[in-house]
Amino acid sequence: MKNREELELIAKRMRLNIIKMTYRSGMKGAHLGGSMSVVEILSVLYGNVMKYDVVNYNADERDRLIISKAHAAVALYAALYEVGFLSAEDIDCAMHGESQFFEHPKMSLRHGIEFSGGSLGQGLSLGMGTALGLIKKNNLRSKIFVILGDGECDEGQIWEAASAIIHYKLNNLTVIIDANGMQYDGESDSIMNLGNLELRWSSLGYHVEVIDGHNVGEIQDALCRELDIPKVVIAKTIKGKGVRFAENVLSWHTGRLTDELYQEAIRDIND
Repeated sequence: MKNREELELIAKRMRLNIIKMTYRSGMKGAHLGGSMSVVEILSVLYGNVMKYDVVNYNADERDRLIISKAHAAVALYAALYEVGFLSAEDIDCAMHGESQFFEHPKMSLRHGIEFSGGSLGQGLSLGMGTALGLIKKNNLRSKIFVILGDGECDEGQIWEAASAIIHYKLNNLTVIIDANGMQYDGESDSIMNLGNLELRWSSLGYHVEVIDGHNVGEIQDALCRELDIPKVVIAKTIKGKGVRFAENVLSWHTGRLTDELYQEAIRDIND
């Protein structure tokens, strides 16, 4: 079990690799903002919470992670590198050339990528089907974690899947919402005001916790809590966290780094 300092160090290394991959993507750029906001969540999931095996990568009783906000792919790649699913060469080549690690993740169990992604709103349905399938196979040990964006919760398919999860009593599934308050077109509440997300999810029958999504202790406590009903963790985060010129700046939903901005970002993370 890793302590707070170790988890925070993992998060720092992940941010440095996200910056590296964004820089190497060249003119195409990368989804920097929403990748940086989810870093601590991934650090805790891979550091202390999920069961996985880099060698026996398709073991039946492994846990499954679905990043429904799949534009945070570079954050996923940085996490998979930390635990040994990806190599330094994979990270160096990601987001450019002929690499298979590009803007959205492509399913590859050998590399720890459980599902392909790209179209928002589909991941919770995937999670629901996977959770139900595991139970029908009498696999009661594996857990499913689905990471949504708060803007992604505009999608109607999210709420259909959310209702089905409660109907089938899928307490092997945890929903994590990266609530950074922003999406591609603007602030989330101005695009589609969903009201009080905590009340909305709890009214369906979920146990809901609202936490600081950059506090590794709060994240771990929330994710490790054992319950008899499905759980939603609403993680309040900062888009672009760790890089001052990108924090809460809408234009850094997707962006590219010049030589100067790359060096500035590295300095911010290392401070």
